[in-house]
Amino acid sequence: MGMVSAGRMETFLAVARHTSIRRAAAQLHVTEAAVSAAVAHIEKQLGAKLIAKSGRGITLTEAGRVYADYCRSILGLMEEAQAAVRQAETGRLRIGVVATAGEYVLLRPLVSFRSRYPDIELSLSIHPRDVLFLELRHHETDLVIAGRPPRDAGLVTRARRASQLVVVGPPHERDALRATWLLRGRGSGTREATLSLFERLQINPPTLTLGTHGAVLAAAREGLGVTLIHSDAISQDLTSGVLRVLAVPGTPLDRPWHATTTRSPAPTARLFLSHITDPAAVGKDAFQAL
Repeated sequence: MGMVSAGRMETFLAVARHTSIRRAAAQLHVTEAAVSAAVAHIEKQLGAKLIAKSGRGITLTEAGRVYADYCRSILGLMEEAQAAVRQAETGRLRIGVVATAGEYVLLRPLVSFRSRYPDIELSLSIHPRDVLFLELRHHETDLVIAGRPPRDAGLVTRARRASQLVVVGPPHERDALRATWLLRGRGSGTREATLSLFERLQINPPTLTLGTHGAVLAAAREGLGVTLIHSDAISQDLTSGVLRVLAVPGTPLDRPWHATTTRSPAPTARLFLSHITDPAAVGKDAFQAL
């Protein structure tokens, strides 16, 4: 059996992502015939059907889904390998963060890291927690700052920073248990923590899902309801009196930030970890190395 080239894997991944030969061809700037030929070639090499017709488009077979998963990891590892042999100080670092950590925990340490290592090519992506850990597992990101990683994912927490989840609402709100609760979108750790708090308190309050962290915070400021949120995100709102912390049984919840990598972190990720765990470099924003 011959090897499938990286280019063909990328083509197949585009088909898998778009579930459409036409849209994949448009994204890759090639003809539909070229995309179809690449997929047919892979199927022949593997001796397995990867796609099937479905209405006007296509769908992945079970084998196609499994193969797409491997393609992500293989292509991610190839990129990681290229980055790993470059010297750390001139390498590339891809950091994934959840929105709250991106805005309130990481910005200052990131600024000092950039000025300390100006030649490192830095990229930051902001996604829900579940998406970030999936990217990390597929070697598409080098380091993630979020809540605790799933236990069986083969990921390693390298450093932690204390943080609490508190319930906040407008100053006039007296009874948080009867208020409307503002929720984050699916895949958010804060959303999960809120729903399990409902279970513990045995309450079923009205909820409003607003998706993003920014939208939830804006709605709370407008008095639309109460929300469970990282204390890192609200210090200014508390000082200005726009929001106040509400006493709710079972809160505050300890939910530290975790800096997580794969089992063999990139050299640039090691540099970043030593930077954020160094109080001399980042002051009170420092994480604690584990």
